Amino acid sequence: MARIDAFLKLGTAQGCSDLHLAVGVPPMLRMHGDLLPIKFRDLGENELESYITEVLTQNQLKVLREGHDLDFSYVSADGGRFRVNVFRKETGLGAAFRAIPNKMPTLDELGLPPLVKKLCDHHQGMILVTGATGTGKTTTLAAMIDYLNSTRSLNIISLEDPIEFIHRSKSSQVIQRELGTHLPSFAEGVRAAMREDPDVILVGELRDAETISMAMTAAETGHLVLGTLHTTSATKTVDRIIDALPTEEREQTKTFLASSLIAVITQVLLKTPDLRARRAVTEILVMTKAIGKLIMTDQSFQIPGQLQMGKDQGMQLLDQALLAAVNAKEVDPEQAYIYATDKRLFQRFVPDLAGLMPAEPVAS
Repeated sequence: MARIDAFLKLGTAQGCSDLHLAVGVPPMLRMHGDLLPIKFRDLGENELESYITEVLTQNQLKVLREGHDLDFSYVSADGGRFRVNVFRKETGLGAAFRAIPNKMPTLDELGLPPLVKKLCDHHQGMILVTGATGTGKTTTLAAMIDYLNSTRSLNIISLEDPIEFIHRSKSSQVIQRELGTHLPSFAEGVRAAMREDPDVILVGELRDAETISMAMTAAETGHLVLGTLHTTSATKTVDRIIDALPTEEREQTKTFLASSLIAVITQVLLKTPDLRARRAVTEILVMTKAIGKLIMTDQSFQIPGQLQMGKDQGMQLLDQALLAAVNAKEVDPEQAYIYATDKRLFQRFVPDLAGLMPAEPVAS
């Protein structure tokens, strides 16, 4: 058994989401959003390097020694799965291990709105799940794939970096491909997937113009495309896609969004009132003719108003969702205040505002 497994076992037993390793401090666990040290000595450079290299393959070790970061999946001795990032910094190696639940969560268990299931029933177009790092985008996408896998007979191709949740084919066939192992880039993965008779293509991250362009092509040519972006609102998502493509493709991109973007689901994770768990709260944009017209006429700044008035279509602003979650006692009011755009709506729930920062939160 690798020595690092002891730390991983301790963290998962306590329900922690991440293990962080760095030189000069003890191993750290993230518990419900907070980073807490393990009662252990400060890690030395050689000690930490030995922990990390013990779980690397020869190829991964070669890549690391060439000065590159590593992203990979790791299975511990007791069967726990983790997404791992290994990196170099001033004092030596560092690593972050993200725990992947053994049980595939359902959309209902995640507390996502019923509308998400209806969105999955589309046969063509693009659905984006967005949010800051650590807000559960991968988990939401995994639950969407599991819903499709359980309810429809499809060929689902998932492009991931790295593979996290393992999908066993049910009513559908699910093919999972990993960046760096099975494909050189997300763009190449989408290009190859389009020749593999797909019904659904999941793109782990729309991280560059080429990937976005290929994903748009797939969505326009009869496929359902699911993807993620590190954007923190529906409006910022629309603007990010338009700005990511070359200027000469701007009008074409706006036309795509107005006609082929199905929805944007932006989520944050907030602590529950007892501070013992976290719950996803979502902003949802569903494409309508009105929103499409705003995009085509460069008035995306008016999209929040459409979300606020679009309750009948299942839309909601993040502030609306936060307020509903606070009133239902599903999330901690102080957390809602921190994440809210219009903080005045939440001041009555937070008696002591002195210790709370009114600015946008830093992504965990």
